Amino acid sequence: MGMNADNLMHKTLSPWILENLNITVLLFDEHLRLQYINPAGEVMFAASARNLADQQAGDFIHCPERDLSAAFKQAVDMGSPFTEREVTLYTLDGREITVDCTVMPLSNAEHDSGILVEFQQLDRKLRISREEQLISQHHAARDLIRSLAHEIKNPLGGLRGAAQLLEHELPEPALKEYTQVIINEADRLQTLVDRMLGPNKLPQYRQVNIHQVLDRVRSLVQAESAGRVKLAVDYDPSIPELLGDADQLIQAVLNIVRNAVRAAGDEGRIILRTRIQRQFTIGNSRHKLVAQIEIENNGPGIAPDILNKIFYPMVSDSKGGMGLGLTIAQSLINQHRGLIECRSKPGETVFTVLLPLENLNG
Repeated sequence: MGMNADNLMHKTLSPWILENLNITVLLFDEHLRLQYINPAGEVMFAASARNLADQQAGDFIHCPERDLSAAFKQAVDMGSPFTEREVTLYTLDGREITVDCTVMPLSNAEHDSGILVEFQQLDRKLRISREEQLISQHHAARDLIRSLAHEIKNPLGGLRGAAQLLEHELPEPALKEYTQVIINEADRLQTLVDRMLGPNKLPQYRQVNIHQVLDRVRSLVQAESAGRVKLAVDYDPSIPELLGDADQLIQAVLNIVRNAVRAAGDEGRIILRTRIQRQFTIGNSRHKLVAQIEIENNGPGIAPDILNKIFYPMVSDSKGGMGLGLTIAQSLINQHRGLIECRSKPGETVFTVLLPLENLNG
């Protein structure tokens, strides 16, 4: 190698700090061969440090707007740092990401030179902001529903009780038909309020295989549709078991998949996809390992004016829908310290369930 990467790293930043940064840090020698990449960089480029070691910068950093390799070379030769804002990169697996790029020339006592490159992913900032907004929306909606439920349930109980007393006093049995209407409607509203409140029991945490959860959902949906729905799977077998409540996870995913079935129709296609994410942030909490579950359908997509409110109660994009399924699903996943996100365009709607894999008590 053209330079001692360890010496330069110790001169610049502690290895412990580099390993735990959320931003991507890369160290290149004077020939622009990669000497070091931190874990955040491995996640961003979806490649291991071992596979990227000694590769030229241009081999895995592709920018359609500017020849970054030439800019890196100039930084090495001239010793001049630079920063580029909102640079678009294409990763080896075809993803498009937007980053701020900072390049710092380095040198050591032996006069070898190189550069330290920092990529701060703007997409990630936007995602974290969106996740924090989702969590805030959910908490606000939950508090509002609980307050309303308290105000509604008390009068409903009184109304039902009064109808029952009136029924006993009516002289003609035929008149009881009217009191039964009051009682039945009060019961229906009580059930609706209970559903809006979501799960009323704490999860029972045990080791759960997420693929067994998804297979259970798949079998339920295929039984409900009499086999008409095309439901494919794309599993990552490396995902370890997580600590969770299997019944609640089944209910959460089932609510999402049922929505997907309604959106895609009998001729539609649904994919259940799992991946593992490392050093991943959910809201403002960072997790070493996160299970990512995607439920994709090829339906017409969610209307833009509905998309940002899709997890609110009583908001639905389908005819006849009550708009509670996704709200309940979000509550169940939140109890597992996770989150559900959604992105949609015509022909592709993806709900992403994110579940931390570490001990929930940790």
